[in-house]
Amino acid sequence: MPLLSNAELARIFYEIADLLEIKGELVYKAVAYRRVADAIERSPVEVARAYREHRPPRLVGVGAAIAEKLEELADTGRLAYLERLRGEVPRTLLELLAVPGVGPRTVHTLHERLGIADLDDLRRAAEAGALRSVRGMTERTEQAILAGIAGLARMPTRMRLGQAARLVEKVAEALASTPGLVRLEAAGSFRRRVPTIGDIDLLAASGDPRALADRFVALASVEKVLAHGPHKSAVQLNEGRQVDLMIAPPGSYGSFLVHFTGSKAHNVRLRAIARERGWSLSEHGFVRLGPDGEPLTGEAAETRTFPDEESVYGFLDLPWIEPELREDRGEIEAAMAARGADGRLPKDPGRGALPTLIQVADLRGDCHVHSDWSDGVHAIEVMAEAARQRGYSWIVLTDHSVGLGIARGLDVERVLAQREVLRALNARYQREETEGRAPEVTPRDGFRVLHGVELEIRADATLDFDDALLASFDVVVASLHQGRRQSARQLTERVLAAIHSPHVDIIAHPSGRMLTGRDELPLEWEIVYAEAARTGTLLEINGSDNRLDLDDERARRARDMGCRLVISSDAHRIAELDFVAYGVDMARRGWIGAGEVINTGSRDELLAWVAAKPDRVLRRGAA
Repeated sequence: MPLLSNAELARIFYEIADLLEIKGELVYKAVAYRRVADAIERSPVEVARAYREHRPPRLVGVGAAIAEKLEELADTGRLAYLERLRGEVPRTLLELLAVPGVGPRTVHTLHERLGIADLDDLRRAAEAGALRSVRGMTERTEQAILAGIAGLARMPTRMRLGQAARLVEKVAEALASTPGLVRLEAAGSFRRRVPTIGDIDLLAASGDPRALADRFVALASVEKVLAHGPHKSAVQLNEGRQVDLMIAPPGSYGSFLVHFTGSKAHNVRLRAIARERGWSLSEHGFVRLGPDGEPLTGEAAETRTFPDEESVYGFLDLPWIEPELREDRGEIEAAMAARGADGRLPKDPGRGALPTLIQVADLRGDCHVHSDWSDGVHAIEVMAEAARQRGYSWIVLTDHSVGLGIARGLDVERVLAQREVLRALNARYQREETEGRAPEVTPRDGFRVLHGVELEIRADATLDFDDALLASFDVVVASLHQGRRQSARQLTERVLAAIHSPHVDIIAHPSGRMLTGRDELPLEWEIVYAEAARTGTLLEINGSDNRLDLDDERARRARDMGCRLVISSDAHRIAELDFVAYGVDMARRGWIGAGEVINTGSRDELLAWVAAKPDRVLRRGAA
């Protein structure tokens, strides 16, 4: 039975709290479940695993009754109490909670007083002015609710990469022990690492497709079976997401994987190349065509299938193309460059003009990490130790500056106090390395926490700290959070002010987008790229799966304009250090190699690049 993550456990307890309030239970019961959900969400311990191994952690608010529920969830992945509550509260009432400003207590009141049972009821009641008959609600409340309902219709229905990854992992783990299963992996846009994902496409090779399909549709996480067959099945999970499972014969797996990975435009190009050579290509393999362009029949019929993708591409005299590149953005032409003079693929073709893409293992440090000194969850020492255990050479601690008050930004006094903490921590690391007590994964140059800051670029284009203080940081990361409604020229001038500062080294999440509904800033991008390249200011690919900023196309354009990049996690808790992987995904989609990313080099190389910024700015001024 796959383990539930802390995030999944927390969602279950938050849902219980909501259901209790909607039912009209005493408030303290809901509060108790929310307190437990919050404790689980913040816990550095993998709670379900700890319970399964009979070593439950101490968590705020967890008494005997809730501990029993955690044990049940850890052992079975389900909770009878939650299922009973779901049966007592219509799902449509829970959907009302998606409307901004409508909480579970309000849902209970509206249901009891006005009989409101779903979003349509709520909209009609607000339009009719009926809500204001409920104590505490006004005409202004009704207008806000109507605006919220309209906003829901515009919200994206696609998943973020991280959400999709958790679903893929959960389903794949549940199917892993199925008899006859040879291979199973995600295909589609998830395999190409597109920033947002619709449905999940899984592809399996199995010697017993019926057994695999039967297990798939019977998973505990399945709410509804949409299709059930030995070649394709589809389900809707409890989370509301659809997962399709295609099952291929092991010998044809290669062409199935190419076909179901896509993209559509990439596959069209492959089919055209196949047809030029007298073959039709589909998921079932290559079929020989006759002079009339139709498949040959009878004794002349010929089909070629392959167990792997490399053989499929090789049959077309192309080197294997990384899934992230399959968007028909020049990858076919680049692959064709590997062909010899006769148009055939030589025995040792290399990659042609295809890039050697960066990998997570190339990263030697993380330049954007937060702690509980500002808006992070874990202490500096906890974040640092988690990074050290990854084999990093450094992290840059970049808690927010004072201008971002909502994030408990640091003033000068707290900056200096934090610096002393880092000085002591780094001295300890040096002693452990000297005495041979450092983790085995520690690199040759050791591990250090560099002192940085996420510096707010103010609305008037000034920076939160003066030059003297900025010069004392190891690395300065600047970002723009406030005043987003300014004109494109004003916003661009603010970013340029940071780029032209001799002490700002990195521009964090440059476009400012949020995949859950915040558009990117309308910057004058060509100017930003040109000035970043001229001054050597690094542009970040932020790996938070709600940002993925720069995105793949902007990262590729920045690289083409001569910019150097940095891939960061923007981690606010230890689990989010893994977000660098999503940043690497964007870089790979943007054709980026390891040499174009600063944090694939050593700590000394990073610090040398940073130290040279004032000279680069000075040379620009002299020019």
